[in-house]
Amino acid sequence: MKNYSILIPALNPDQKLIMLIKDLITKAHPFNSILIVDDGSDEGSQDIFQQIKQLNNPKIHVQHHIKNLGKGAALKTGFQTLIKYNHDIDGIATLDSDGQHTVGALNDCLEAFDQNNNALVLGVRQFTNKIPLRSQFGNILTSKLVKYVAHQNISDTQTGLRIIPKDYAQKLIDFDGDRFQFEFDMLLQASTNSIKIVEQPIPTIYIDGNKSSHFRVIRDSLSIYSRFLKFAASSLISFLVDILLFEVTILIFNNHVLKTVLIATVVSRLMSAVVNYSLNRNVVFDKNGQNTLIKYGSLFIVQMFISGFMTDFFTQLIPNNTNVTPMLVKIVVDFGLFLISYRIQRDFIFKNAKKGSN
Repeated sequence: MKNYSILIPALNPDQKLIMLIKDLITKAHPFNSILIVDDGSDEGSQDIFQQIKQLNNPKIHVQHHIKNLGKGAALKTGFQTLIKYNHDIDGIATLDSDGQHTVGALNDCLEAFDQNNNALVLGVRQFTNKIPLRSQFGNILTSKLVKYVAHQNISDTQTGLRIIPKDYAQKLIDFDGDRFQFEFDMLLQASTNSIKIVEQPIPTIYIDGNKSSHFRVIRDSLSIYSRFLKFAASSLISFLVDILLFEVTILIFNNHVLKTVLIATVVSRLMSAVVNYSLNRNVVFDKNGQNTLIKYGSLFIVQMFISGFMTDFFTQLIPNNTNVTPMLVKIVVDFGLFLISYRIQRDFIFKNAKKGSN
């Protein structure tokens, strides 16, 4: 069995955390250590952490955040500490503190981790009508986006039971996001970092309708989707600039001859590209990447030519086309290029070299 440590982020836990730790001590596959990260819990919960310390087990440690920073921040704190003091571990197992994950489920995931090299193992729940509505809703949203953006079918994107390879955990420390979007990004960026995702079915346990979960469906779903939404907004703004300048240029020349159309196209595309580059670099991708202007310029030129040729090609394939046909074809072509462009800009042009992701 590979060596591993256990990480449990906790915010205002109750006695279920004590029960979980006692079960881990007696029933889990042998582990190096357990680290509980208190993510700024209130005073009423501090007795729980004190009880954990009073177990006097040299393998169990508690680390505190002075204030609530978010689950992602708690996980990153834990990764940093465990990697620093456990040099011989192969992976880190994360569990939620609310009793949703059994030790048996952890052991099953560890066995899957042992059988798969360089794999991120997810303990996935089976979603039925008995699952709380907000949990179903949040999971459907994020599962669809992972499939859409990363082309990976993941049945449970919100599971907190994960076995993470040590090398990937080291990279995760530098990922953006300190709340629930961090766990989502961990899945999105797995393939980019050559990490295979393995699903291990586990029992589905919800206590009191999952009231102890701190996942806020609207707010946290928006934060998870934020980068893609900002990219879409940037593209829409650039599209409007393109169309507006194109029409203004046509009006200035007051004719529709080929020369005027070409001038209008070049002027509008260049200005919209400047707007798009500025927004993507400074707002969407947080000034990440090196030599981004050259890379973006190359992508812009290639994308412009592909758009033109594909629009013309597919327009010619359509019988009895009208003056509106090229515009409709162009919308479809450019939407496909928009999706491809997002991945290229995220994973190549504006990729943060230090993070190896985002």
